[in-house]
Amino acid sequence: MVRKSSITSMFAGSPVRPLQQHMEKVHECVAHLIPFFQAVVAKDYEKVAKEQQKIHKLEVAADDLKHELRIHLPNSLFMPMPRERILDIVTTQDQIANKSKDIAGVVEGRKIEIPTQISAIFMGYVESSVAASAQALTIVNELDELVEVGFRGREVATVEDMIDELDKLEYETDKLEKQIRAALFVFEKELHPIDAIFLYQIIDWVGNIADISQRVGARLELLLAR
Repeated sequence: MVRKSSITSMFAGSPVRPLQQHMEKVHECVAHLIPFFQAVVAKDYEKVAKEQQKIHKLEVAADDLKHELRIHLPNSLFMPMPRERILDIVTTQDQIANKSKDIAGVVEGRKIEIPTQISAIFMGYVESSVAASAQALTIVNELDELVEVGFRGREVATVEDMIDELDKLEYETDKLEKQIRAALFVFEKELHPIDAIFLYQIIDWVGNIADISQRVGARLELLLAR
């Protein structure tokens, strides 16, 4: 649990830093999906369990930051961003960590395996989705600069380019998802039907991380239109 005094002191200046710290913790949670799935592919179930616990703890830490931000966010007309916009962004960010926790929990709990026929492209898919989260973090970390220049000037163009890059990452992730589904369809009858259903669900959820990361970028883009 984050100490309330430290959170309160952060808000003495601006709500931007707590929002950035929340996204940093969210991305830390997401990034662990790479070693998690590497262990799944290697069928190293001891490491799978350890990585799942790390993801769970990081999601709880992100959730604590979200709650503290909501509690201590001042209701002031003089904040650099509308209060409802900040709450919307932190809620969207938190969905990324929640999805990561759900993925790890279901995969570890049901001992889901990634078939060798798709393991290589699947790992590329996970890495692409994590990259989208990383790009969302990069954009959120530009917020203090945007506030400093009043959401005007060259910094706005820089952030718009970053958002365009995030859109491209989401698009590439979506293409990989279609390729994985097509490859899986070829041999899905060899799998137990329930295993196939859960595998398709995990593929969908991994893609959701890139989708939600893109939504973080979209929320921030609205600030540029102020």
